[in-house]
Amino acid sequence: MNDLVYREQWADAIDRLHATNNFPEFTGRVCPAPCESSCVLGINQPAVTIKNVEVSIIDEAFARGYVTPQVPQRLTGWTVAVVGSGPAGLAAAQQLTRAGHTVAVYERDDAIGGLLRYGIPDFKLEKVHIDRRIAQMEAEGTRFRPGVEIGVDITWDELRARYDAVVVATGATVPRDLPIPGRELGGVHFAMEFLHQANAVVAGHEVADQITATGKHVIVIGGGDTGSDCLGTSLRQGAASVTTLAIGKQPPLERPANQPWPTDPIVFEVSSSHEEGGEREYLASTVEFLGDASGNVRALRVAETEYLPDGRRAPRAGTEREIPADLVLVAMGFTGPETGTLTEQAAAGLTPRGLVERDDDFASTLPGVFVAGDAGRGQSLIVWAIAEGRAAAASVDAYLQGGTELPAPVRASTVSLRA
Repeated sequence: MNDLVYREQWADAIDRLHATNNFPEFTGRVCPAPCESSCVLGINQPAVTIKNVEVSIIDEAFARGYVTPQVPQRLTGWTVAVVGSGPAGLAAAQQLTRAGHTVAVYERDDAIGGLLRYGIPDFKLEKVHIDRRIAQMEAEGTRFRPGVEIGVDITWDELRARYDAVVVATGATVPRDLPIPGRELGGVHFAMEFLHQANAVVAGHEVADQITATGKHVIVIGGGDTGSDCLGTSLRQGAASVTTLAIGKQPPLERPANQPWPTDPIVFEVSSSHEEGGEREYLASTVEFLGDASGNVRALRVAETEYLPDGRRAPRAGTEREIPADLVLVAMGFTGPETGTLTEQAAAGLTPRGLVERDDDFASTLPGVFVAGDAGRGQSLIVWAIAEGRAAAASVDAYLQGGTELPAPVRASTVSLRA
């Protein structure tokens, strides 16, 4: 890609990029880019900024009119339902549509995009990037059904009877909780409740009883990307203060010796939100949420994190202190997909971790039902979601037609280095 851009062959560059990545405008903006730490230059100098390269190529391609609909030359007559419109579902849908199948994407929210739409703030991913890609997919023939929740509006058995194959790409949306004293207090919320409402308001929707950070002392529990999004959103809403708590040690500034190239090292990262303000505290174990007479949170009791000989972490006795808080956002990641209706209505198999069970070819325990992305993998990266969506599409195509020419970049059993 770099060589093609150097030669000013932008059309060839975007073709090369699209050959492995359906949506570089997404990965180039919100992926943490573990690929960069595997760049050979990273052995002894700064790596190639692959993420910036991707977004530059796709933005130039859209500006020059090189991103056009790829309408299939013939229709196969087979129908596929994709449940979930995040990056895994969209990638699977685009690949299957281009293979000639009639594809409908179901999304329970009122707009297509999944967490790209309502989970990631506009200051990281403006929704025009989603909208113009959806327009391309609609022109190719993909059909979108927002505002329809499978398992509620249509049962899973009804969906399976209506389509020749189904792709489950519902993501891992069950948040990891912090069950400590005071969890029931008002003002303690999961991060995604806060972010979903904030994004909906930015999109022009009215949200009753919106959770806002305006004028409040905000505590964000969790130092990952979701926590960073909560920080940036809180600052934009005019929070009095924002403090991010991480239970572990502050990562080193450079690659540690025990995480050599080409592994993805855990290093200290500063996002655009961190540059804008807020405080970051490490080795902070939240012990209790403290409330006022009205039943709302007023402070957190935290203690210094102690690393035990067996590797576990625990609050160190005698180090407790209070941090004022009017709003607490729990951003500790996600434990897995919502599987209640899928198991109740269709008896789909689950793994011991609560993920939707699948084989190496992304096929679930239900005939004709395939699983792509975080629903089968667990919480992971957008680049994995796109790769699995593409690979699952190849498996669906082979299931329907007895063979496929679609690329299958990964197997469902593949595990990322960081995982």
